[in-house]
Amino acid sequence: MNKPQLVICGSIAIDRIMNFSGRYRDLIQPDKLHVLSISTLLDTLEDSPGGTGANIAYCLAKLGEEPLLIGSVGHDAETYIKKLDQAGVDTSGVHFSDLPTASFNVFTDSEDSQVGGFYQGAMADSEQVSFSPWAHKDVLAVVAVHNPEAMNRQVQECRRAGLRLVYDPGQQIANDSVDLAAGVDTAELLFVNDYEQSLMRRRLNREPEQLKKQVPIIVTTLGKEGSIIEGTGLPEPIRIGIAKPDAVKDPTGAGDGYRAGFLYGYLRQWELKACGQLGAVVASFIVERHGTQVPFEKADVIKRYRDNFNEEIEL
Repeated sequence: MNKPQLVICGSIAIDRIMNFSGRYRDLIQPDKLHVLSISTLLDTLEDSPGGTGANIAYCLAKLGEEPLLIGSVGHDAETYIKKLDQAGVDTSGVHFSDLPTASFNVFTDSEDSQVGGFYQGAMADSEQVSFSPWAHKDVLAVVAVHNPEAMNRQVQECRRAGLRLVYDPGQQIANDSVDLAAGVDTAELLFVNDYEQSLMRRRLNREPEQLKKQVPIIVTTLGKEGSIIEGTGLPEPIRIGIAKPDAVKDPTGAGDGYRAGFLYGYLRQWELKACGQLGAVVASFIVERHGTQVPFEKADVIKRYRDNFNEEIEL
């Protein structure tokens, strides 16, 4: 079976992941939001390699795929990029900028609610990051969250060049400069989480059924509730449960792991249910440890898939 080349463009960053044992709901007073000021003692703090594009590419490489990652980093990330390359990610399309590498700082409470901030640094130096070299080729192009102007340009590149687009706008959905309508109208596959889908519909002024009638496949991750697959290409929604992890340490990066698992199956024309189930399995390994690029073995993925979904897969 011939499968398209997978080219992933998204953030490549250094994550600072912080956890505390309390709950945001206990810290925030709704009647004082106009003067919000909260602070809490942290239980853990860890710096780790991350970024949505890099996380997806890393997990795909662990599954045996050979994704090509494009993006922009600073020279402070040279060791990080070498490690991605050693893991099996093709990093030949990564641009080195004179700006420092992007950084994501996230606070996670005991209910897995998160507040984070992103400094884009080298990600803003995006003029070199383009899908033009793959114009009119058999490519599945992933535009994941990164610099908003570059995301808009890359969606148009995919449209003009006839490239199949996977659109994953993530946290940039809240950014008014991102042309969500163009991304949604061009994509054959859209990834969002539950909160992002609600925000997207509000920005586009579209009801849930309208959105489902515009995109062939919409995958919405629901955290502990699993995920749902919908869209014009499906007669009925497909609900996917979670794969049970051995422990839950931190949810950061679980959505990226899900996307990697889903895309692995999607490239191979698996049934969408199997794609979602593999996504759930890969995500389960991510939450077991702090950090977004955690090691796992294909044999363990196959076993956990069988244990949770009572089906066999080959990787």
